[in-house]
Parts: sequence; C-alpha cells; structure tokens
Amino acid sequence: MKSIIFALVISFVVTAVVGKFLIPALQRLKAGQSIKEIGPTWHMTKQGTPTMGGLMFMVGIGIAIVIMGWKGMLAGDFRHIYVFVFALIFGGIGCIDDMQKIRHKQNTGLTAPQKFLLQLAAAIAFICLMRYEGMLSPNLYIPFWHGHLVLPWWLYLVFAAFVIVGTVNAVNITDGLDGLSSSVTLPVAAFFTAVGVAWQGYEQLGLFGGAMLGGLLGFLIYNHFPAKVFMGDTGSMFLGYNLAVLAVMGFTKSFTLLSLVTPILVLAIPILDTVFAIIRRKMNNKPIFKPDKNHLHHCLLNYGFNHRDTVLVIYTVSAVLALCGLIMTYLNPSQGVILLFIISVIIIYGAMKLGVIGKENEKEFQQEEASDIGSNGGQHE
Repeated sequence: MKSIIFALVISFVVTAVVGKFLIPALQRLKAGQSIKEIGPTWHMTKQGTPTMGGLMFMVGIGIAIVIMGWKGMLAGDFRHIYVFVFALIFGGIGCIDDMQKIRHKQNTGLTAPQKFLLQLAAAIAFICLMRYEGMLSPNLYIPFWHGHLVLPWWLYLVFAAFVIVGTVNAVNITDGLDGLSSSVTLPVAAFFTAVGVAWQGYEQLGLFGGAMLGGLLGFLIYNHFPAKVFMGDTGSMFLGYNLAVLAVMGFTKSFTLLSLVTPILVLAIPILDTVFAIIRRKMNNKPIFKPDKNHLHHCLLNYGFNHRDTVLVIYTVSAVLALCGLIMTYLNPSQGVILLFIISVIIIYGAMKLGVIGKENEKEFQQEEASDIGSNGGQHE
C-alpha cells in the first residue's frame, strides 16, 4: 500500500518538475505540432503547440518504478524493468514518428504499415521474453465465471500481441482534445492501482498503476485546457502499451490475463472509438485508416458540448466503465451477463444517437463560441 502511494507521489512530482524544463526546450527546438487539414478548422488553432510532451511522464514513471522496485531487483525480480524497457521501445517508435513530422513540418510521419510492423515486432518480442523467463501463463481468467481458460501458446501469442498493438493505437486515436487522452486513461490507471491495493499478490500491478496515475496527473498540469503541450505519439504509444500490458497481464509470480471482459470494459473508450471508426468508414466506403471528423469527441462537440464539457463527459464515462470492470470481477455468471447486456445497449444507443456509427456528418461544429475556438482543440484527428 505504502509503496503504491509513494510511486504515485514520486511520479507526479518528477513529471511536474520535468515539464517545467521540457516545454521551453521543445519550444526552442521548434518541436511544434502540425495539424491535418482534413480535421475540424478549430484544430488549426493548435498549430505549433509543442508535442512529444509524453517524455515528461515517461521520465516520472520510470524513476518511480526504479526507486520503488529497487528492493525487488535486489531480490532478482526484474519484471517491472522488462515491462518499462519495452514501454520505452514503444515510446521510441512514437518518437521516431513525431520527429519525422517535425522534420517534414507535416502531420504524417511513419506510414501506418511501418508503425504496425514495428509495434507488432516489439509486442511479440516482449511476450516471447516473458515466456522465456517463465513469467507468462496463457491462462484467461473469466471474471464472473470464476474459472480459467488455457489457450495454446501460439493462440495466446496472437491474442496478446493483437491486444497490445490494438490498445496502443486506440489510445492514440483518443488524443484529439486538450487533456482528453490523459483524462480518459486516468480512470484506467486508477483501476489498476485499486486492484493492486485490494487484491493480494497484485502489488506490482498496483505499483505500475500508481506510477502511471501520478505521471498522468503531473502531465495534466500542462495538458489541460488550454494545452501548453501535447503528449504526441511518443507519449500515446508509451501509454497505450503500458495500459495494454496491465490489462492483459497480472503482475504475479506468473503473468496471467486478469479477465476476458474486464480489460475491455476498463479500456472501452479507446477500444470502442477505434471499432466504431472502422465500422463507420466501412459503411461510408472509406479506407479504415483515413481520418474523419466523427470520433466520439467530434460528435460530442457537434452535439453542442464545449471542449471542457466534452472532456468531462468522456472522462466520466471512462470512470464508470472502469468501475463496472472492477464490479464485474465479483459477479456470478447471470449477474455478469445482465450487466454486460445493459452496458452494451447503452453504448450502442449512445453511439447511434451521437452519430459515432452511421453515415458521416461532415458539418463543422457550429455550436462552438468564437472564444472557445481560439483556446481549444486537439492535435490529431
């Protein structure tokens, strides 16, 4: 319990301090964000805002993990170091992408196939390392079934790699408004922190969750509306990888999947926004990788919410879904199915009502006030 709290505090303080020096450095390097012309017009107001701000919470989380995990390393436990090193690899892929954008002064860096192959290779390497070290078990714990499903290794490899790569890109998609991506992932980090505190044997999970929670809170000091810096692909890929690993692997003596359903609920916002985008683009006969203006945050703005309220709504929904994911682990099969059915109906109805799925609505967000346009916006789609 104390180690988790200390990890949270250390990560928060280090991230906040690093941000004080990182943002001016990024400004001097002219590491500004380029905006896609296909996006809403108010995105253009964020042209030139420093990107790669995710470096600050990468430093904060890393220092917290090393300090609070030092005793474990002396005892020969390097699980948290393995996870963090591969998180840096994913962050490095994002950094290369960001540097390409900055160098060419446009919002296209690595191609989608290049990023996918690099992410897939890193995910497979991590999973194979964990298996080699004897820290990986292909057991799927089904929360309200209170049982385990053992997968063949090859199937588990495909499944886990897909979850990691998919979550990395799903988190990246949510990074479209000031403070949105960090706010959406805050409840997720809080969920894993709570699991580490409440469940015996999951202290390492709570340690990583607490460090992430502190780092995100420190980053929000600079990323909240109006944002002084964006996390960039550097931060979103680092963050997405960590969330995926925490979701699919419990930090016990042998890594196990926490559940089949719980990670989906906890990460529902980025996952569903990605799934709905694919469905929507297929329905509109558009390439699935082509950006559009119908992501959840776009639709909420178009519905009449301002930027602050949009972030608050998405944050609240993410927190409620994370809470449902925690509750799911204590339910029996019938209760779990009922809760899942209710959640599914609400999500599908809300998505259709807002226009997240269906025919595209390309009109600009006319409900925005002129003052809101000048001080808000996001960096991606």
